[in-house]
Amino acid sequence: MHTTQPSCPPTRQLTFGDLPIAYDDRVLDPRPWTAAQSAWIAELSHGAPSGPLLELCTGAGQIGLLAVRASDRDGVLVDISAVACEFARGNAAVAGLAGRVEVRQRAVDDCLEPGEIFPLVVADPPWVPSSRTGRFPEDPVLAIDGGSDGLDLARECVSTIDRCLDPRGAAVIQLGSIAQADALGDWMSERADLVAAEVRAFGDRGVLVLLRRPARPEPA
Repeated sequence: MHTTQPSCPPTRQLTFGDLPIAYDDRVLDPRPWTAAQSAWIAELSHGAPSGPLLELCTGAGQIGLLAVRASDRDGVLVDISAVACEFARGNAAVAGLAGRVEVRQRAVDDCLEPGEIFPLVVADPPWVPSSRTGRFPEDPVLAIDGGSDGLDLARECVSTIDRCLDPRGAAVIQLGSIAQADALGDWMSERADLVAAEVRAFGDRGVLVLLRRPARPEPA
């Protein structure tokens, strides 16, 4: 008896920054504007401690891989989706970065090894409220559904960043709006040792938020 194997969607490719990125309909299409997140991490890399960068919710890997290339650091890329991790590994290999990148198929809240500290973190969580995901039928729900207010995965990312960010490090998280950035900032003020140091808006496409440890007073 022959069984029919489900066919995979056709693979597409685009150039993200200077990297060729392959993906298909099972992962979120790379958004060209998000190369700004990679560039910001590369900018922050100059003043950050040594060590690899961490990316949470990597998808096909484009933002993290471009950040690895631009910052000349190693990287750990995390996603819960096996398909996303397969694309991230393949894209790392094509870019010549396979030896510098570890891809982990894990949930955000269970992705760290004991004692791991990162000087730089990139986070790209889904941020569309669950009630609005139907407006984007071309996008896989897993990649865009951020829960009732769009911030469920963002809060998980912040909790993980709080556990692993070097005291002198920096993280950049992608959200959907200034309102979401404000709401996440309010949540952090009570639950994380992090502050939103800067917000960069990109029209109606999304926002990037810089997270740092709060400044400590100098000892007397």
